[in-house]
Amino acid sequence: MRRKEFAVEDPGEIESFLREMSFGFLGTVGPDGWSRVTPLNFVYDGRCIYFHGSRAGEKMKHLKQDPRVSFTVAKEYAIIPSYFTDPQLACPASAFFKSVMVRGLAESVDNPEEKASALTLFMEKLQPEGGYDPITVEDPKYTGQLKAVSLFKIVPEEISAKFKFGQNLTEPRFNDVTSGLENRNLELDPDTVSLMKRFCPQHAGETPGDA
Repeated sequence: MRRKEFAVEDPGEIESFLREMSFGFLGTVGPDGWSRVTPLNFVYDGRCIYFHGSRAGEKMKHLKQDPRVSFTVAKEYAIIPSYFTDPQLACPASAFFKSVMVRGLAESVDNPEEKASALTLFMEKLQPEGGYDPITVEDPKYTGQLKAVSLFKIVPEEISAKFKFGQNLTEPRFNDVTSGLENRNLELDPDTVSLMKRFCPQHAGETPGDA
């Protein structure tokens, strides 16, 4: 990563972000050498990333041909307009975000118990209000479903994370941006200010993890 000040190496920060998010981008390479990026839902159990789909299709052909994959998750918190810090230059325009990239091997999951456990995680994340019978291998309603669904897991070999929240700003510019966000007050602006103070304690008078 070129900008080391944005790198995040705390496993807890990375795990928390991956558990929060439900949507990512799977990178595969096909027999013709062309890459493919597939947007899909996923869950992370602290060890593996799980995703599912049909048993046919280009994505599955790629995975059978080469199990090496990349997986990227990102969340944009705020667009930072240039006029927050400079009334004339366009250069200060930026965006604050979190992103995590995983590299590893995609493995087919065939064990019914593991399938049921992973699919339960999907339901807990995507339908937290409930409204369905628990997914178990003992329930005959799910026997055919568990056999039919194609489930994969990515066992990470490398994880890198980039959280950009003004770590490269001088204190005057940091204060200008936080003021601009507080005055603008879009949906994620308060969260962005909180994260700026968390990841830039040298400007906010806090220690990492306070906010």
